[in-house]
Amino acid sequence: MPPYLAGREPEIAEFRVLLQQTTVLRNMVLTGLRGVGKTVLLETLRPLAVSQGWGWVGANLSEASSISEENLAIRLIADLAVVTGTAEVARRDIVQVGFRPQGRQQAVHLDFATLRAVYDTTPGLSSDKLKAVLELVAALLPKLGVRGLIFAYDEAQNLADQAQDKQYPLSLLLDTFQSIQMRASPFMLVLTGLPTLFPKLVEARTFAERMFRVLFLDRLDETASRQAITLPLEQHPGPVTFSPKSVARIVHESGGYPYFIQFICRECFDAFLQRLEARVEPSIPVADIMRKLDSDFFAGRWARVTDRQRELLKLIASLDSCDREFTVQEIVEASRRGVSKPFSASHVNQMLASLAEAGLIYRNRHGRYSFAVPLMGQFIRRQQ
Repeated sequence: MPPYLAGREPEIAEFRVLLQQTTVLRNMVLTGLRGVGKTVLLETLRPLAVSQGWGWVGANLSEASSISEENLAIRLIADLAVVTGTAEVARRDIVQVGFRPQGRQQAVHLDFATLRAVYDTTPGLSSDKLKAVLELVAALLPKLGVRGLIFAYDEAQNLADQAQDKQYPLSLLLDTFQSIQMRASPFMLVLTGLPTLFPKLVEARTFAERMFRVLFLDRLDETASRQAITLPLEQHPGPVTFSPKSVARIVHESGGYPYFIQFICRECFDAFLQRLEARVEPSIPVADIMRKLDSDFFAGRWARVTDRQRELLKLIASLDSCDREFTVQEIVEASRRGVSKPFSASHVNQMLASLAEAGLIYRNRHGRYSFAVPLMGQFIRRQQ
């Protein structure tokens, strides 16, 4: 967690509005590139929700959750049991061997075993079983001391229907929550993920467009970037300070992306501290920091692509618009000028689809493509 969360006041205000719903009609999607602070913002929203009387259920959604509908249902039940497990919902007699009954009873809690038993014994499809579990919990919310539950899941772009296996976990999630919300059950979904998340939701169920308030987290503007750098140093004074020139350089090199701001600031802080101790004039070791950033953030993703895919990515990085949006036609035209074996439009389409599956590229709503990893174009040019 960063020492100060800068520039996300509008998103926090939107979440406050959603918390005031008496009947949940809108859920939330937080989407954006890697490094814009989706996970950090999600963790910031948690204490806010709890302070407003909501319970918080959640975890990271791994790809294993998408293998089957039951996998997703068990994931939800397991996360739910963490919150509900201490609630006593009934008492049952303990059967003992002997002639005289002892009259002893045992508490029944709303733990995983109880919730799983409800799921297993409910007839019908996975959606029917999951709805039965959630409806039971909704009826017992007063015992939990909360007004409702927020199901918050990070990396939700990993969730997808598997039509070839006749498994539809994403549709299960949407159908279940739409159904229980129509019955006025106070459950809210908060999903975070890459920009591919919301198109996936709409593709699975068209009504998803009405279910969610979608907030796209972008890079910080210059004012918020400067606040992210300077306010932690002002709040915790120490031997290290950044001059206005150093702050401007950090803002420029980070591109306004919170992850990069925090990464570069930490490296600068350590470097400045060492140089002050050695009585040397501190300066930002840009080249050293970029090499470390390349190794820690970009190299693992770059290592997963093939040589031909790297050739395509280098062409994309050569485009003036590579940090914003680009089209298949722009890539084809660049390949005619820049490589010995040009790419055809169909070949580019196929490779972009593969790169999208690898999480490096995504297709936006305008039919254009963008890097899913911020500043990826700069990294690729550095490799050349």
